[in-house]
Amino acid sequence: MEGIAKKVIENKKTKVKEVRLIDQNGTQVGIIAYHQALATAEAAGLDLVEVSPTATPPVYKIMDYGRYKYEQTKKQQEAKKRQSSFQVKEIKVRPKTGDHDLGVKLGHVKRFIENRDKVKITVLFRGREIAYKDRGSDILNKIEEATSEFAVVEQRPKFEGRTMIMILAPK
Repeated sequence: MEGIAKKVIENKKTKVKEVRLIDQNGTQVGIIAYHQALATAEAAGLDLVEVSPTATPPVYKIMDYGRYKYEQTKKQQEAKKRQSSFQVKEIKVRPKTGDHDLGVKLGHVKRFIENRDKVKITVLFRGREIAYKDRGSDILNKIEEATSEFAVVEQRPKFEGRTMIMILAPK
């Protein structure tokens, strides 16, 4: 019932003479005339819905189309609720960032990880600081050690232009 199509035949004007009919219980009735299928649906107080227009003959199903659409929207809402979402938060540091400032940044990292967000840690190199790449990797190693109990490194430190990037994810 997932891929039901599509539309209710409202104008009752169709060019097909015969259809393959499925009743409201899901059992195949067989190939019958279109007007007879429409009469069967009206007698049951339900809609005649085109399920597969490309089949020969086309497949129609007797159902309450309004209720079907309602159930589909409910399923989509439930799936959206269960979907886990996260954001990527960014923390920027410099090669000359002090220990106390790094401690403050680590507090932010911990808070982001507790909120189930990923954290992108960026070390920015300006001017001649680019010569001290080892200081940037030392900072990232300190952060990795300090967060090892509640975070896992999703992307190892890598150098891109004048920045060094590492991504942490919740355990």
